[in-house]
Amino acid sequence: MTAENHVLMDGALHVYRREKSRFWQCSTYLSRRNHRQTTKEVSLAAAKDFARDWYMERCVEDRQMRRGTATLLSNPVQAPIAEPLAPIDGRKRREPTGPSFADAAKAFIDEFEVITQGQRNAGYVESKSIHVRVHLAPFFGDTALADITAGKVQEYRVHRQTSRIDPKTGKPKRPARATLHGEIVTLRQVLKTANRKGWIAAIPDMSAPYKTSGKLEHRAWFSPEEYKLLYEATRERAKNPPKPRWREVCETFHDYVLFMGNTGLRPDESARIQLRDVKIVDDESTGERILEIEVRGKRGVGFCKSMPGAILPFERVRDRKQLKPTDPIFGKTPRELMNTVWTCNGFVPVE
Repeated sequence: MTAENHVLMDGALHVYRREKSRFWQCSTYLSRRNHRQTTKEVSLAAAKDFARDWYMERCVEDRQMRRGTATLLSNPVQAPIAEPLAPIDGRKRREPTGPSFADAAKAFIDEFEVITQGQRNAGYVESKSIHVRVHLAPFFGDTALADITAGKVQEYRVHRQTSRIDPKTGKPKRPARATLHGEIVTLRQVLKTANRKGWIAAIPDMSAPYKTSGKLEHRAWFSPEEYKLLYEATRERAKNPPKPRWREVCETFHDYVLFMGNTGLRPDESARIQLRDVKIVDDESTGERILEIEVRGKRGVGFCKSMPGAILPFERVRDRKQLKPTDPIFGKTPRELMNTVWTCNGFVPVE
């Protein structure tokens, strides 16, 4: 069955590609007979050029046949050859040639860890190795780099959307949009490494063919009234915890809410902050005492200046936990406790 078809020479010449085939073919109808020929070309532009030359030769040959002076052209554009179809059961499979994806992935990981040392967050660098080891390498494996096309990249997207099944619902567990985007970025970086080494001539088109509008929702936020309701609820819970042994956890959570509200940090940024990253300074422009925080992100270290209200909760947590310079101040976001407080006060739980 023909998958794609293009018409040339005022409809007299057809260039088409069958399903499960990499190569374009051409055909024409002359003297009540169909003529077909494989172009042995993967590029559509090159296949069209071949087809035009082949069509003109068939026209000359047909004219000579009708005049009774038929002679085969001594130098055809390309001798007819059997079309190598995609692997089908029962047929010999084509062996991959040239460097494989595994070779390029190893070269990328070795280079990335050395070149970005000190310039990118260690967790971000490690995430590249995880993408390759957990997802990309099992799918592409020893696939030849020359065989990784735009279609193969799309197959990977489909694979990630359908490969994991939720045992409870029986439906596919789809990765988050940002998760899949990060894996595609890593795949592009691996192929760029192969391109720099001369293993491939160009990087295939990796854009999503049916791209949606992306992330439409706004980042979650509190109105001043909601924020006041939240910190009053956490303050009451810190004073009167459900159980005495939960007092320290509830007090730390109350300080966490105040700290986040007065710094504007993201949850992942606050989870990485250590005691040595925070300094209490006098702001030159306002004369107020604030926190100066070194925030470690994927592009290195940035700086955050807090509001004055962040100092007291910081000092309370520091003294309560007796933190050392390399200890995290808050660590992982206490989602369960946050959901408990939010649900009791009419907020939507965190997913």
